[in-house]
Amino acid sequence: MDCPCGRGRPYSICCGPLHEGEPAPDAEALMRSRYSAFVLERFDYLLASWHPRTRPASLGPPEPGLRWLGLEVKAHQVQDETHATVAFVARSKLGGRAHRLQERSRFERIGPHWFYVDGELG
Repeated sequence: MDCPCGRGRPYSICCGPLHEGEPAPDAEALMRSRYSAFVLERFDYLLASWHPRTRPASLGPPEPGLRWLGLEVKAHQVQDETHATVAFVARSKLGGRAHRLQERSRFERIGPHWFYVDGELG
């Protein structure tokens, strides 16, 4: 199976190892693996890869009928060795209507692991 993240590689050598606990090499890889986790409904991974400071207690199920259609990474900027941002557009479809989620996400590395901190829509 091709990985949902859009890199055109098999899931087993792309986001799959990250979903099983391998550290992401950079913030963009973590962002892509989180998109794949949304597509595959790996809520355990989404919570585990969320920064402890901003992590919600739980995540609810997606809206019935939600389909993720694709991810486009617009920019990956490294501020320093422990901070980075990733700008992206994620497309989805729900109830016959197309949607675009455009976000600039902030990431922080703690030890060998990158974590999603938060993001600004738009």
